[in-house]
Amino acid sequence: MARAGLLPIGGGLDAFVDHASRLERLRQSLSRDLSREEHVSEERLALSKRRAALGDRRAVLETEHAALERAHGAILAAQERESAFRQAFLGSHEPTPHTAVYGSGFGPADPYEASQGFGALKGRLPFPVEGRSEVRPTRLPTAEGPGLSFVTPLGSAVRAVYRGRVAFADEYAEYGRAVIIDHGSGYYTVSGNLGSIDVQVGDELAAGDKIGTVGGGAKGAALYFELRRGTMTVSPAPWFGI
Repeated sequence: MARAGLLPIGGGLDAFVDHASRLERLRQSLSRDLSREEHVSEERLALSKRRAALGDRRAVLETEHAALERAHGAILAAQERESAFRQAFLGSHEPTPHTAVYGSGFGPADPYEASQGFGALKGRLPFPVEGRSEVRPTRLPTAEGPGLSFVTPLGSAVRAVYRGRVAFADEYAEYGRAVIIDHGSGYYTVSGNLGSIDVQVGDELAAGDKIGTVGGGAKGAALYFELRRGTMTVSPAPWFGI
């Protein structure tokens, strides 16, 4: 034991007992350290598992949050379109004086007639599409009055029937892509089911200016057309003389 360093040389029994006591304390301290290390390792493992679980939960919550944000954004966008669509018929815009430039087959032949305002064109309003089209009475489920469907080839140009200002140009409910033009004196035209929109809100248009193209649907390609006086929908057929 002396050669191994476990027994103090020449210290006698008291030194041996004291040395043994120190060794025992060291052994117990080492045992506690080993036990503590094992406990810490177990806690570390448990924390790692908990962290992984929290990471998975966070990923799920972030996905749910992103979905809610998208849904909220979609609701706000729909509400904004709803408000913009309704507000489009409440404007008090009067067209600024200018000489209208008419496309082929569009606009009154007499400039004086154009100066008399939209109401003067009842019975002589030009069609919003050129060429041959089949005209059908139509009423959308949520519309407050009748409209017309102009069945014509997909992609045909849709034009303004009279000068005015674009009050709405966006997608809206069952109207699909739609453009509302404020023609002054409380008159508005609504062109719906457009395949494309070529104007923006605030654009000043002359009669015959292109506002978009005809879109398709379950029943084929057709332009939906509405005429309003203020917020009231009126039958457009008499205005076209049909």
